[in-house]
Amino acid sequence: MKRRLALTLALAAALAAGCAGVPTAPGGPVSRPLADAAPATDQERRARVHVDLGMAYFEIGRNDVALDEAAIALAELPGYGPAHHLKGLVYMVIGEHAAAQSNFEAALRQAPGDPDFNNSYGWFLCSQGREQDGLERLELAARNPYYRYQARPLTNAGLCHERLGNDAAAEVQFQRALQADSRNGEAMYRLAAIAYRRGDYAAARGQLVRLHQQIGLTAGSVWLGARTERRLGNADARESYEAQLRSRFATSPEYEQMMQGRYE
Repeated sequence: MKRRLALTLALAAALAAGCAGVPTAPGGPVSRPLADAAPATDQERRARVHVDLGMAYFEIGRNDVALDEAAIALAELPGYGPAHHLKGLVYMVIGEHAAAQSNFEAALRQAPGDPDFNNSYGWFLCSQGREQDGLERLELAARNPYYRYQARPLTNAGLCHERLGNDAAAEVQFQRALQADSRNGEAMYRLAAIAYRRGDYAAARGQLVRLHQQIGLTAGSVWLGARTERRLGNADARESYEAQLRSRFATSPEYEQMMQGRYE
């Protein structure tokens, strides 16, 4: 599933000990996202234009231009949190972890309660093996009453629990994400995968049917569908999924797994 994963979390004592000046997450402040607030000055308005443009480039993979736009925004308004947030996202994606952490912390120093910043930093912490710190940040973002994208940190929390091997906790978070956004394809897919792992193939099938009807097919969901129907002994449905994988996703890793007979 193509994931540009939407991100968020909350920081704990370990983070506070290692990063002076960054507020801890539990019981931390709650604020509206800076992205939702009207610019207070012309300087901030100009900085925001460059951040918005940089984010658009980031979303299409033009990380170089995104960094350039963030730099222009910071030259316009030094310390501008959204610009540091954008830089953190880019550096996280390209694997420059120290630079990502530094910029996420700079963003949070300006706005400790911003749910976008907490979501991004939370997922970053999860990806760096600091899952518990990350989960606290994500929960802080998810509980922010001003946040329009609550499903993002909830989905990320589910992914974080999966990294810890805790399918039961992950399932709770993905269900919460679906309650926040009934068309959250990532959560549907993950719930199907969890059901498959615990041997509840009927539940996996149900989630996949819902996903395919509401969102569409991906290589991952089609391959999981083929494996699920194989477990259920439904040869026709399995062959139908395999045909979809062959015709629509022949360059995918999932297709290679099918061709090698690696169903498990």
